[in-house]
Amino acid sequence: MLNNAKWYVVHTYSGYENKVKTNLEKIIENRGLEELISEVVVPLEEVVEKKDDVEKTVSRKVFPGYVLIKMVMTDDTWYVIRNTTGVTGFVGPGSKPVPLSEEEVEALGVDKKEIIINFSAGDSVKIVKGPFANQIGVVDEIDKSTGKITVSVVMFGRKTALELDADQVEEL
Repeated sequence: MLNNAKWYVVHTYSGYENKVKTNLEKIIENRGLEELISEVVVPLEEVVEKKDDVEKTVSRKVFPGYVLIKMVMTDDTWYVIRNTTGVTGFVGPGSKPVPLSEEEVEALGVDKKEIIINFSAGDSVKIVKGPFANQIGVVDEIDKSTGKITVSVVMFGRKTALELDADQVEEL
């Protein structure tokens, strides 16, 4: 059922985002809706604030007044979310919620996909995407946290290091 889940945006009273998230998580657990509502997210970003020459890293809401919910839209889930304290409604025309597109979800970075890399440093790879497609190179470094791979290729008789995304290369 959760493979049909889509991301929806819910408008909340300003400053109630975390309270709405907590309330929804309790309601989901109490009513056994884990099969229909999988995630409730208040998007945060780390920001460095400077005050009186002292730098401090703080978490700030990316979209104040909004909560993102990954769910399967049914009459029951609509009713539960719509009637949660602090929620003013779904984002969409009238009372009809509109799910976020794949591009919007990707741009927000809320639905991160785990990157699986099947090769290691020293392996030969073929570049399959981008301006260096069809080049053969050797993996120098792999940064699993960012999904970036440094590949050395020979161009014009010289060894050149390229930083590529994991999906741009495949193992030979």
